[in-house]
Amino acid sequence: MKVLLDTHVWVWWLTQSGRLTRDERSALSAGAERGSLYLSAISLWEAQMLNARRRIELPAPFASWLVAASSPEIVNVVPLDAEIVIALDSLPAGLQGDPADRLIAATARCRDLPLATYDKTLRRSRAVTLWKA
Repeated sequence: MKVLLDTHVWVWWLTQSGRLTRDERSALSAGAERGSLYLSAISLWEAQMLNARRRIELPAPFASWLVAASSPEIVNVVPLDAEIVIALDSLPAGLQGDPADRLIAATARCRDLPLATYDKTLRRSRAVTLWKA
């Protein structure tokens, strides 16, 4: 099954954070092997912001980690395009906050991908189909 990863799920998975269940971690690793994991391009920027603010601990220097973590062997990076930007207008009113979350939700909707997220606002919004490991 194809799945779009929210930034935190992608980072948690690749940094071996204990925040994901064993089943989730296994499903994501299997998805990477099948080429069925997707990542919004905005997540690359979010990772840089998290690193710059020292909110994540990476196992390698940021540039090296980012290149490896966004490689085609790991995820398919979905670029921002006109269709995704236009889809922002159709998001529920409850998603008026974080621009990155809005772009991730719009990407999931446009590409018809379930979203792997722990974000409470996104989960409650019903704006996207949620991924289940």
